[in-house]
This record gives sequence, structure tokens and C-alpha cells, in this order.
Amino acid sequence: MGRTFVAVLTLLVILQSVLQPPIAYAATKEKIVTVLSIDGGGIRGLIPGTLLAFLETKLQELDGPNVRLADYFDVVAGTSTGGLITTMLTAPDKDNRPLYAAKNITNFYMDHGPKIFPESSRNGFLKRITNLFGGPKYDGKYLRTLVKSILGNLTMKQTLTQTVIPAFDLKRLQPIVFTTTDAKVHVSMDALLSDIGLSTSAAPTYFPVHYFETKDAQGKTRSFDLIDGGVAANNPTLMAITQVSKDIMLGKLQYEGVKPMDCKKMLVLSLGTGIGKEEKKYSAAVASTWGILGWLYNSGASPLLDVYGDASSDIVDVHLSVMFQSLLNKKNYLRIQDDSLTGEAASMDVATTKNMQTLVQIGDDLLKKPVSRVNLDTGRYEEVTGEGTNEEALIRFAKLLSEQRKLRQPVDEFASTRKIL
Repeated sequence: MGRTFVAVLTLLVILQSVLQPPIAYAATKEKIVTVLSIDGGGIRGLIPGTLLAFLETKLQELDGPNVRLADYFDVVAGTSTGGLITTMLTAPDKDNRPLYAAKNITNFYMDHGPKIFPESSRNGFLKRITNLFGGPKYDGKYLRTLVKSILGNLTMKQTLTQTVIPAFDLKRLQPIVFTTTDAKVHVSMDALLSDIGLSTSAAPTYFPVHYFETKDAQGKTRSFDLIDGGVAANNPTLMAITQVSKDIMLGKLQYEGVKPMDCKKMLVLSLGTGIGKEEKKYSAAVASTWGILGWLYNSGASPLLDVYGDASSDIVDVHLSVMFQSLLNKKNYLRIQDDSLTGEAASMDVATTKNMQTLVQIGDDLLKKPVSRVNLDTGRYEEVTGEGTNEEALIRFAKLLSEQRKLRQPVDEFASTRKIL
């Protein structure tokens, strides 16, 4: 049903592109929907964290030192480590401002990464044996304590902007998508942000399944048995856009002049956490000898999770690239991804100081690289001529985001175009 829904909406988008001319937002000053999406990837969250810090700095240069990313994006979506970043950017502090500035995300990983992914659990012989036959690699105790201490009793409906975080329910065998709009309408979906963050990051074989309960309006208990949202949507960009469209269709959310899947009136920034270089990491000859254990564990990695994560991220990027290109609006969809990671940098859980510094440097280097777009035939990223570097593209995005915020300020300084019904 979900695939049919997206397919129908995509067809509507293509029909709209035939009937309507492309829009030049910088010239018309029209209000548009702004979307930020952050992939899953464990400790590799340092890569998008570095890019977000740069973007927020550019916004502050335009609008003052106190602005935050949540002031500019109508929707912030994140999966797994991206989901944790999303909660940090959108959860309110005691002054109803974001808990974290983007520049502090790097420090979060640097300070806590080695304790979330302790080297003793990763490399110890007994722990490896336990992981193979009876339990996840990490017990998750430190992460649970940390997340609960940061997010406290905050719930999904309290986020400062529309937030979308996916997880996957093992008992129901279906994706569960936590959103701010659903949380305001359905009490049972207004879960603690700490439970949502721990659920979306509960990667199989790495962390335990996360269980929690909520109550509905009648006081009936609803239980959740959740694992990493990456098994459903490691790249949550399409999920964010689809959620906006769903809310519009169901009358839960209104955006001025925006129709479902109307990519002509969207400005989308999608940040990856990096993928391995095309280096033939696995082969048919080797994989043909694997049983269940081989697919779950191979030289410290999990081939099955690698496949799910990369396939999910790439297919979403291809889908959105087609949509935005078909509307002659490709510059308003910016995907920044590094597809050349090697060695420890390609892992999800090597949280040594050396590797974390490498990941930060990868993020910095990405800023200097030319804008790339996925080749719709090969699925690989290729440099785009004439669009400058990722740094220049983010500066352009900052200007567009600033313009959008100024368009909305006469009504309410931090209001977006959305209206909860």
C-alpha cells in the first residue's frame, strides 16, 4: 500500500510538471516548504554534523548569532544516528530554543562516541563470540542513560518544528514513523523523544531492541518493540516529503499553495553519512558460501545491514533526483554524500579519536568538493559542471532559507507556513 501511495503521488507530480512552468524562488519570493533530512550511519554522524555546523554558521552570518536550524526548516527528518541529531536540533530547552546548536554536534560524538561504542566490546574475543551467538555487540546502557538525561521528559509533540523519525516494529513487522503532527493528534504516538531516539538507533546486532509503552486517549496501553529505522528508510528524505503530502491530503497540515508531492515548492537538503568506496567489498563467490551467520557477521561488519542501509539510501536519492529533474527544479534538491569511504571510516562503530577526527575531516573536505548528483543509469555520484562546490551550494541554501524566514516574520518571527488543524 505504501509503495502504491508513493507511486500515485509521483505520477501526479509528473503531470503537474507538464501543466505548470518551473518556479524561480529567489525571484518570486514565494513561500516554499523547507526540508532537512539526515541519514543513519552510527559514528559517521560526524560527517553531516560537520556540514550542519557550516550551514548554521552561514545562517548566523545573515540573521544573527542566536538563530538555529530549527528556525528555518519546516520539516527535519532523521534515521538512526540522524534521528538522534534530529532530536538534538528540534527538542526545546527551558527557554523554548533548540537544545543543541549545530556546532555542538561534533563535540557530542567526540565526547560520547567512545563510550557508546566501547573498543572492549568491539575487539574483545569473548564479546565477539557472544555477539555471534547470543546478544548485540553493545549493551546500550551508556547510550540509554545519556539520551534520557539529555531529553528528559520531552515528548514528540513538543519539538520546535515538524519532526519525522522512523523506526521498525518487530512485533508488527512494519515501519513506525513518529511525527510531530501525529503526536499532536494521537496521544499514543506522543512518545518520549528519548524512547524515539533509542528506537531509531537500535541497529540489529549492534544494540538491543528498544521496548516502551504509551497510553492512548482512553488510557489503553500501546506497546512498541522497535529496531533501527534504517531497515526501512536509512535515507528518510522521501519519507519526510511523503509525510508532508500525507498531512496535506488528510487535512492535518496546510502549507500555503503547496499540493501533495509538489516538489516545485520545496527546498530540500539531504545529508548522507558516507558509504564505502566502490571497491568490491563483497563478491558473489564469497557471499555464496555464507549462511545466516555469514550474512550477519563478516570481518567485523554486517553485510546484511550494509546492503539494507546503502540500498535504502541510494534508491531514495534516485527517486528524488528523477522527481526534481522532471520539474526542472534540480537545484532545490541538494544531496551531499561521500561515496569513497575506506577502512575504519566506512564502519558504523569505530569511535577511536583518530577515526572520529578522520570523519570530521571528511565532512570538511566534502565542503570543498564539487556538487555531485547521482547518475540515474549507474547509481554512482558524479560531479556536476557549473554548480560550484558543496560549500557554495550550502551558502546559496542559507540565503534562500534566510529569505524564507524573512517572508514569514511579519506574521510571527519564528512561524512557518504550516498550520496544525
